[in-house]
Formats: sequence, structure tokens, C-alpha cells
Amino acid sequence: MKNQVKIKKIIKPFKKQIIVSSDKSLSIRCVLLSSIAVGKSKIFNLLESDDVLNTIKAVKKIGVKCLKKTNYYEIYGVGINGFSIKKNTIINAGNSGTLARCILGLCSATKNKIKLIGDKSLSKRDFRRVIEPLNLFGVNIKSKNNILPLELKGSNLLRPIKYLENKGSAQVKTCIILSAINTFGITKIKAKKSRNHTELMLKYLNYPIKIKKKNNYDLIEIKGLNQFRSFEYKVPGDISSASFFIVLTLLSRKSELLIKNININPSRTGILKILNLMNAKIKIINKKNYKGENLGDIKIKSTDNFKSINCPANLNSSAIDEFLLIFLIAAKSKGISSFKNLDELNKKESPRLNIAINFLKMIGIKVTRKNDDIKIYGKPNLELKNSYYIKNFHKDHRIFMMSVIAALTFGGKWKIDDRDSINTSFPRFLNIVKKLGGKIN
Repeated sequence: MKNQVKIKKIIKPFKKQIIVSSDKSLSIRCVLLSSIAVGKSKIFNLLESDDVLNTIKAVKKIGVKCLKKTNYYEIYGVGINGFSIKKNTIINAGNSGTLARCILGLCSATKNKIKLIGDKSLSKRDFRRVIEPLNLFGVNIKSKNNILPLELKGSNLLRPIKYLENKGSAQVKTCIILSAINTFGITKIKAKKSRNHTELMLKYLNYPIKIKKKNNYDLIEIKGLNQFRSFEYKVPGDISSASFFIVLTLLSRKSELLIKNININPSRTGILKILNLMNAKIKIINKKNYKGENLGDIKIKSTDNFKSINCPANLNSSAIDEFLLIFLIAAKSKGISSFKNLDELNKKESPRLNIAINFLKMIGIKVTRKNDDIKIYGKPNLELKNSYYIKNFHKDHRIFMMSVIAALTFGGKWKIDDRDSINTSFPRFLNIVKKLGGKIN
């Protein structure tokens, strides 16, 4: 099958250096924020994945000029409330929850209606978490059952709000921040800890945003209707993309890997903290700060002596996209690993917690579940001999990539569907796998 990969052999030992794809979260935010800046921004190393390209298409739909140059993108920002939105504008967010939720905040002041649609997977996801705060601003949103398609009609008389964001969702937080930028006055958010790229980027742009960090949440104040200037930005490597190769190296025999220039923002490095607690050999070297973000090179050595973990729930939000990989390490660990409060995993591109449990059971790993808590009974000597077929109807890119890593390290013969799903976030994934010596048909 054209959209399927076959893997029959585990990967041989390797000692390599790689560069992974650019950070998807930062790429999307660069496009969105440059669209409301004043003047021409230059974004270097922008990730050219489906989610980011759909973001560019979306801002073009609302009147922003974007040009692709040899090694960067030019985005001609129109300033706050500067969009020229035609009647009956339709924006297709594809598979991107980040784009879909954030574009609603970005367009909260528009008078003309915008219809937001997405693919089959995105159209099943709950938008109530952004509809609620946007309604408080004074935005009118029509939706059946709080899912796509939905219709947005904004207002130029938005009112600032006070809002408690208690899900730990950076998408919701960013949606509120972008709407607050369109609003006269000061919006206050009490937000459970999550990715903070939007706040850091606005601070770098000297936008009037205040952040007070508390133990489990942040207090954020945004003063609306303050114009900011265009900017230049070089997007670093994505820790979520790097994580697949971190785990591939850890689970491979006698292997070492250096991954260059990765965004190691503390709100994204939960996987490194968790894996090091499980006796992984991971170091960060060559640390530096770039426009508010922490960058570094990640050095990994394989190991065959993983320890089980009672995973601290306060690390969940900083590892939310990487738990599928953490579960693979738990499967090879000595003892029983416990993970709590994983309900957010089922609200991603697919019900990832449900799928992960079924996947682990399929390869012979005992898993018990109570509500959104799970226990994984590790098998340090796990070595697969059977044939496995991953038929992923959800077309979830992270399910596909996790399955490839399992196939290359656990043994067995594998057929894995939906190779095209990697275009969502990491089009170069299979190319890098092959560079490291992985045999894929």
C-alpha cells in the first residue's frame, strides 16, 4: 500500500548527529503574531508542515500578504484590527487544533462572519473551552454541539474579561490572549501551567503583558489595543519532534545521538525530566537564550536499565504530546509505572490514551486503568516476534511515529498505515529514521 510502511528489522547501533524539523508551536505563533504586527516580518526556518501552511492560508484569507522567499517567509502585518475580511469567508484549519482555536481569538473583532471548518478528526474535537471565554468578550459564535463547523461574528466593542483557565491548555490561553489584544482595557487570566510561547514572544515584542508565576498557575494581564512592530525570528528545532529520536536512541543497542538547536523551554521539557527519573541518559549542552526562549543541544545514550516511575502529575502539561513515547519506555522498565490525570490525552487529534492502552496490550504489556489514571507493568526483556498491523483510522501523526519507533526497537514484523499523517507536523521524520539506519519499506 502506498500510504503504509513495513518494518521487519530492529535498527542497528548508531552514533550520529541530526537536526530535526522546526518547532510547530512557535511556527504557528510567528505567523499569527506577525499578521497583526505593523510592517514586514521575516520568519526564518519556518516549519513547512500542513498545520503551518494552513496557518499561512488562514491569514491570507483575512487580508494578510505572505510571500515565500528562498530561506524565509515575508509576512506583511496589518496591525491590530487591520484585517480586511470579506463576507462569507471560510477558513479551513485542517487537522490543527492550535490554528483553529487561536484564529478565533485573532479574529474576535471582525464584523463580517467567518466560518471555521476542519478535517474529520478536528471536527470531532470540543470547542466549548474557547467558545465560553470568547462569548464573555462579546464575540458571537454559532456551533452545533460545540464542534466544527462554527460561525464567528466579532465586535469592535469587545470588553476585557477575567478568566480562569484550569485545563492547562496553551491553545485556550493563546486564544484568550489574542482576543485580549483586540480589546480595550486589561484582561486578566489565571491559567494553569502550560506552554508559554505566546507570552514569551509578546514580551520579546515589548507588548504590554504582565506575568506572575505561581506554583501551579500563572497570573497574566494583557493591555489591549497596543500596536507592535514587525520582527525577525529564526524558529528553532521542535522538542516534540526530537522526542521520537530521543526514545529511539534510548531503546536501541549501543547507540548515541546528538540533536542540535532544540527549543528547551521548561514548559515543553517534561519528557526529559520524566525519562531521566526513569534512568535515561540525557544531557542538555550548549545552552543559550534566543528572544526569550531557551535553546540547547540534546545528547542521548542508549540504556537497558530503565526504572519504573510514579510520574508526578505536575509534569503532565509539559509532556502532554510525548506521553505515547514515555509509555514505550515504561513498557521496557523494571516494575510498575503509574501515570495520573491523563484525560487531556483523549482530547488530542485522536483519543490517544485509549489508543495507547490498546497498543501496549497488543504487544503483550499489562495495563490497568482507573478513570484517567493508568499503571503499566514493565517487561525489561520485551522482545517481539509476532506480526503487527497498526490501522490508524484517526490518521494521528504521533500514533504513526510512535508505532515506527516501537517497530524499530521492540522487534517483530510491522505494517503501519497512514504514513502521510507525518505531514501534519514532521514531514522529514522517515528521512531521518533512514539516515540513522532504520530499514523501512
